[in-house]
Amino acid sequence: MTGEHQTLALLLFSGFVAVTLGITTWVSRRRRGSAEEFYAGGRLFSPMENGFAIAGDYMSAASFLGVTGLIALYGYDGMLYVVGFLVAWLVVLFLVAELVRNCGRFTLADVVAARMSERPVRIAAGTSSVTVSVLYLVAQMVGAGSLVALLLGRTSGAAQAWAVIGVGALMVIYVSLGGMRATTWIQIVKAVLLLSGTIALTVLVLLRFHGDVDRLLLTAADRSGHGRAFLAPGLKYGGTWTARLDFISLGLALVLGTGGLPHILSRFYTVPTARAARRSAVWSIGLIGGFYLMTIVLGFGAAAVVGTDTLRGSNAAGNTAVPLLALDLGGGAGSTGGTVLFAVVAAVAFATILAVVAGITLASSASVAHDLYASLRRSRGTARSEVAVARWAAVGIGVVAIALGLLARDLNVAFLVGLAFAVAASANLPVLLYSLFWRGFTTRGAVWAVYGGLIPALGLVLLSPVVSGSPTSLFPDVDFQYFPLQNPGIVSVPLGFLAGWLGTITSDEAADEAKYAETEVRSLTGAGAV
Repeated sequence: MTGEHQTLALLLFSGFVAVTLGITTWVSRRRRGSAEEFYAGGRLFSPMENGFAIAGDYMSAASFLGVTGLIALYGYDGMLYVVGFLVAWLVVLFLVAELVRNCGRFTLADVVAARMSERPVRIAAGTSSVTVSVLYLVAQMVGAGSLVALLLGRTSGAAQAWAVIGVGALMVIYVSLGGMRATTWIQIVKAVLLLSGTIALTVLVLLRFHGDVDRLLLTAADRSGHGRAFLAPGLKYGGTWTARLDFISLGLALVLGTGGLPHILSRFYTVPTARAARRSAVWSIGLIGGFYLMTIVLGFGAAAVVGTDTLRGSNAAGNTAVPLLALDLGGGAGSTGGTVLFAVVAAVAFATILAVVAGITLASSASVAHDLYASLRRSRGTARSEVAVARWAAVGIGVVAIALGLLARDLNVAFLVGLAFAVAASANLPVLLYSLFWRGFTTRGAVWAVYGGLIPALGLVLLSPVVSGSPTSLFPDVDFQYFPLQNPGIVSVPLGFLAGWLGTITSDEAADEAKYAETEVRSLTGAGAV
């Protein structure tokens, strides 16, 4: 890229970072010792504000960079991610949002532990939440590395490594100093920027083809190298029975995983009532739905305008499709319009990554402090000590995410997020639904549900083509691939539900009818909710 691209984009990056650091500094001077302030922003956000923040949290680098890249490379099959990400919100709206807000306080474990023995349940749920969060963080780190390497015109590992380290350092600062209030405002600003940028690019793509969508699709098919097969199912997931099962597995993970994502669940605690939580979900569905419809246009637009060969040459996984599309729409390399549009889109994508990693890091550090730390020390400390632990946990989680992000930097970010969704759907959703709706659910069932989904999901990923046995694996030179699918959801999600059922029916513990009745009343009416 030219010096003008680099200078302008870096100036825009710096402007966004300066604004967000200003927000964080301002917030850090207020009520620093309150757990409710740190974890839930004082529960003072309106449904619209929280809806924008949820959208900002959910519309990640996987959505803006990864999904668009997959559509540009694989056409129809790439759109399957769009369908999965969007349909998942129906599960959240009807089964999760309002009930979780009524029954919990800060984390997923609060909902489950309300009617179980707290210590084993909190340790299990906290472990699962941290695992899911770290997997999700890795995807954002990979997106950051791809983006900054493209901006600087360098494909070396060093450029990507420094980008990952920089994002990790910023996310630790946001969370450790600002907590939920700063994170929420960063996400709101990012959501507005991302939606504005996506609308502008979508309009430019449609103008390029004079509003003729048929012409857009046919041009994309011609330049893809696959012809009409680009517009039909099967290019990525239809060749073999393994590919078809992988598609079913991915769909299951995406649709069910959102309801178990810790950073999404924690957002429903930032509003004052369950009704506000439901209205937040409605706001987020509208914003997210519009965004994903536009990513379809951008994906096919990138294939039609830039060409899949150029996209693969820049990044084999397609993560740079949107910035390259912006460069071409603005007038091409060396033009003022191309320089400005490329820089704006790159800055928006960078803002996307920073906002999402802040939300995920906050949720995972809350699980460490509120669930794991409090349970392992056998007595709950003061709110101030718990918040201090959460701040240090953010540092540790940041280091782990940076290390894994460096390792996985050549994988597609949407694909990596699919793995995080699979683990969330396998370990978190079964225990959440059983706790809310099964009267006879016991502590053993809760612990087994978490580990019965978490361990198989992680184990199957380790034995899959993602890690070894193929040229695109993390370790292409070794082969311990025994599980043929890239996404484990089709096996691990049923195992999570089965393990919870087995643990309950084999348990000597009698379910506490009184606590279930209290949970049921609280979840449906909000009586006694925090």
